[in-house]
Formats: sequence, structure tokens, C-alpha cells
Amino acid sequence: MAATVDFFYEFASTYSYPAAMRIEEVATRAGVTVRWRPFLLGPIFAAAGWTTSPFDLMPAKGRNMWRDLERTSERLGLPFRKPDPFPQNSLTAARIATALPDDGKRAAFSRALYTLEFGQGLSISDPEVLGKALETAGIPAAPAIAMAGGEQVKLALRATTEEAMAKDVFGAPSFITSDGELFWGNDRLDQAVEWAAHNG
Repeated sequence: MAATVDFFYEFASTYSYPAAMRIEEVATRAGVTVRWRPFLLGPIFAAAGWTTSPFDLMPAKGRNMWRDLERTSERLGLPFRKPDPFPQNSLTAARIATALPDDGKRAAFSRALYTLEFGQGLSISDPEVLGKALETAGIPAAPAIAMAGGEQVKLALRATTEEAMAKDVFGAPSFITSDGELFWGNDRLDQAVEWAAHNG
């Protein structure tokens, strides 16, 4: 049985950007299969009594995060531009990703959208940006966007978010191995994959 890691990511999450751009390469080297699990942080933050991102609630933390993300992107050779506004409205993006099969299409769309959001600073709530990400991923935009509005997709995204909460996910990116170990943050990606490879 192949080792797997569940990659819980949020399109509004800053550190999900570098994680999404490098996880497949790291996992492939280790012989680990990645399950792409888009979810929403909003309900999790609301349950904690937060009305927005902790990076906005604590300005000093936010300033440090943006500079750190800039350094991280530069080190990885990724483009970087801070999107405005922040945090972005990620609901439609998460529904589109949920609607796509996890056979490479979901990952390709997610990477394309992160590049537009944090690489070019574009708004992921803009239908044109969403369409561009789909087309970049080789996916016809109109049917994918239409499918994302269906009740089944809405329920599936809600279920993934509730599953994340039940597994004590409190931020993104988070990685959960098949034996239930939870790793949080882009800087724990390699450790999560290594754990999955040896304990999956």
C-alpha cells in the first residue's frame, strides 16, 4: 500500500503557496502520494473567535510574515507579489478545486491559481482570474466553474472543512499522514513527507 499524505490547503493562505508549488516534487522523491484537500479556514477562525486572518489581527506578525514569504519565494525561485485585498475571498476557488478530480487536474489548477494570486497579486475572487487559472491548467473554464456552483460540491467542501476541524487542523498548509500525524506549515512539509514515507 502506497504511503500517502493529505495536503490541507487554503487559497487565501500565504504559506500554502510555496507548499503547493513544491509538495509534488518532495513527495515524488520519497515515493509518497499526495491527496490535495482544499478547505476553508474561515469557519475554523470563527470558532476561535477571530474575525479575520491572525496576520491582520497582529500587525507585527503580518509584517514579518510578508517579508518571510518574500524571502521564501525568492529562495525557491517563485514569483511574489502581495495580493490586495488580504485575505482573499477563496470560497469560489475552493469550490472549483473541490469539483475537479484529484488526478492531477486539481493540483494543476491550484498551482496556477496560487501563481496568479501570490505571484502576480491578482484577486482570486475575479471570475477572469479563476478562468485563466483553469485554462493554464488545461481545463475548460466554463464547465468547471458551473460545476463548482452545484450543491454536491458545496456539501463536499463543507465536509472537508469539517473533517479538517475534527482532525484539529488550525491553519494552512497542514499535512496529515495515514497514521494520523499532523504537521503544520510550509516549513514542516519535508518532515511530513518523510514521516509518511516511513510510517505510511
